[in-house]
This record gives sequence, structure tokens and C-alpha cells, in this order.
Amino acid sequence: MERNLVVGLGEALWDMLPGGKKLGGAPANFAYHVGAMGLNSCAVSAVGNDSLGDEIVAQFRDRGLNTHIARVDFPTGTVKVEIDANGIPNYDICCDVAWDNIPFTDDLEELAARTRAVCFGSLAQRSEVSRRTITRFIDSIPNEDGILKVFDINLRKDFFTPEILTDSIRRCNVLKINDEELVAISRMFGYPGIDLQNKCWLLLGKYNLKMLILTCGVNGSYVFTPGCVSFVETPKVEVADTVGAGDSFTGAFVSAILSGKSVKEAHELAVKVSAFVCTQSGPMPELPAELRNAVKK
Repeated sequence: MERNLVVGLGEALWDMLPGGKKLGGAPANFAYHVGAMGLNSCAVSAVGNDSLGDEIVAQFRDRGLNTHIARVDFPTGTVKVEIDANGIPNYDICCDVAWDNIPFTDDLEELAARTRAVCFGSLAQRSEVSRRTITRFIDSIPNEDGILKVFDINLRKDFFTPEILTDSIRRCNVLKINDEELVAISRMFGYPGIDLQNKCWLLLGKYNLKMLILTCGVNGSYVFTPGCVSFVETPKVEVADTVGAGDSFTGAFVSAILSGKSVKEAHELAVKVSAFVCTQSGPMPELPAELRNAVKK
């Protein structure tokens, strides 16, 4: 069986932005950008049997994104997003919604067997049903060289526990985290000192990770691999909003790595893509051709 599928697993929802609603959810954003890079991607989630769910399915179809979207008897998820003066979003996330209830099915297990890379976060694990589905999916992916299991922590409010974070880091081989999240989990787990790079090296070794990605907003980003670190500055751009920028970074990075690019090349592309997304409204803008085609060169 050919394993060529890249999966974004978790929440699919509507971001209710000041200018109107936009399709969102970190795993869906990730899958969209992987697909934009020309790889075979799939968004896995659940929506309600309602008009908002119908619209999500239709928008994914219009964007040409493959999906495995269950229809469940819970309302489609929405998030009220307020943007501050610097373009930074604040989120008010509705609870007990469709993506809290993603079912694990035989079809999903078969999908896992064809998966080459998966990206998942902590938010969709706030409910027992979706958490169980996510962990079963990841555990169903064959452990082979070249398989990427990316945990993009994505801390939101109090929708996480030390147990969820620890279990997820143990299941991944690529950890993506931002500087604020790194400080938060360092306090949670009692990691000593204040040097962020030292904490990254500690996590990389403790959990035997292939890579650890640390994003620091305007202060640049790092990719740690055993014995080596890549740093790329954040370009100065006119920011519309930063919604989905981190997900586009992850999607571009994973696409480049799977296409045979070096860590440095993948890192540089990820920074360019996320910078472009910051100049656009919403998480799924159409990328310029030079970015879409970068992994093919």
C-alpha cells in the first residue's frame, strides 16, 4: 500500500472574524496549505448536520481539498475572533460542538494506513471522544522511516492538561511550539532556567524527537534537529491578521521536507509562506505561484 497522504487531524470550524466568517481550524488550515503545495492532503474532522456544516463541506470542495468529514448530531464549531491593533487574534471557542465528537471508523483506520504525515494539536483533544479518535489514528500509522507525526501544540485557554500534552509529545516525532507555549509548558513541567533554546534541546532529547520547531513571532523561528539548529528571521510585512499563519508555516515546512528539501530550505520556505499569509485576511488565502511551486524545484 502506497503511503502518500498528509493529514490534518482535528478541528474544522468557522472563524467569526470582524469582517465576516472564514473557514478555519488549525488542522484544516494545515491540510489546505499542504494541498496548495501540490501534495496529497486530507482534512479529517466532523461538522454538524446544519447549514454551517454544509457550507464547510462545500468550501473544502471548492478549494479542491480532500476531506474525511463526519456529519454528527452536534452543532458545527464556531470561534469568535477579535483582532487587536497588531493583528494578533483573540479566540472565544464554542464547546461541545461537532469537532469535539470525531468518530473513529474503519474508513479512518484505512486512511491512517496510507498516511505519510499527520499534524494534530491539543485543542481537539479537549473532549474524550475526539481525543480517543486522534490517538487511535496516530497509533494506527505504521512506524517507518520518513513518517512524520507533527504535534503542533496550539494551546488555547484551558483546553489542555499536562497528561494530554505529555501523551501527545510522546506520540509525535516533530514538535511545533511558539515561545509563549514553551514558557507555559516549562512552568507546567518544572523545566529549569529561562533560556528558550536550552529548553528546546531538553525536549528534543527527552522525547527523542526528529525535529522541534520554535516560532517566536517577530523575533524569528528555529528548527532544532539532533546536533544542529536552523534560525530564520521573520520578514517585516504589513500585517492584515495572523490567523492561520502558524498553520501555513507547518504545512509548507512538512511539504518541503516530504519533497526532499533540506531542513534549512524547508524552514526558509515556511517563513516566506507564513509571512505572506499574515498580509492576507483569514487563514486560507491563495498562495502566489512562486510559493506554491517552491517544493517542486
